[in-house]
Amino acid sequence: MLTIENEFLKISVQPIGAELCSIVDKVTEQEFMWDGNTDIWGSFAPILFPIIGCLKDKEFFVNEQRYSITKHGFIRNNSNLESKILNDCTIEFRYKFNETTLKSYPYQFEFVLHYILEDKTIQIKHTIINHDKKDPMYFSLGGHPGFKCPFFDGENYTDYYIEFEQVENDFTWQVTPDGLIDLKTIPLLKNSNRLQLHPLIFQNDALIFKNLKSRKATLKSDRHSFGIEVSFADFNYLGVWAKPNAPFVCIEPWLGISDSVNTNKDFTKKEGIQCLKADNKQTYTYSIRLLS
Repeated sequence: MLTIENEFLKISVQPIGAELCSIVDKVTEQEFMWDGNTDIWGSFAPILFPIIGCLKDKEFFVNEQRYSITKHGFIRNNSNLESKILNDCTIEFRYKFNETTLKSYPYQFEFVLHYILEDKTIQIKHTIINHDKKDPMYFSLGGHPGFKCPFFDGENYTDYYIEFEQVENDFTWQVTPDGLIDLKTIPLLKNSNRLQLHPLIFQNDALIFKNLKSRKATLKSDRHSFGIEVSFADFNYLGVWAKPNAPFVCIEPWLGISDSVNTNKDFTKKEGIQCLKADNKQTYTYSIRLLS
């Protein structure tokens, strides 16, 4: 594990997949990240790049050439990431295109990830670089951090809710059994900034929000003042997910989304896809802040 700490927090990141796997409040010694129990969900906070979710028929096309990438992309579970602790408050990961990646993803990318610890906040900073001198590259990017819920022994899942920074009117898009986004929606937030959690709220997979005004979502309880605030100004989609009846919840900032059921599989036209010009780079950051 790569570990950094300050007077407030101690965080750890595992080298494989660059997953944030521990956030400890140094005052209370309380852990706030999901524990990665493999009997339920064996991840902590996967990095989603260069796709989010699933591809229809596990394939996409660029210039009529077929390619295939596994669910959520190839940073997740990757054991070939370069990693190092830059200083007392920063961990860095790097991964660059190679002969293997070009067979499944036809772009000369470089992916740079920084975890930066500032007081009670963790910034997750992603820099995407296009090394091609002529052609643009297309990609999606997302976070998938899972938090303990409930935080403390003796509490109930139903004590918790997600509070949005603004009053919302939005719905969730249904997910098909093969992980695609259906055209059907279900109303969910009606003049409300509160999403109440309960054990079966994720029985039909993730809640997917495309039209939120809010760029902050906070996991809170009715029983105490502790919370986890996720700020995602650079991301225009949000997923909220957990395994049904499991003691965690993921708050997921996304740039992009799974394929829809009616996709034509043209990667450059994929919903939410990002385009980066040749020989350019772009940085996208979201943050996790402990409230206490």
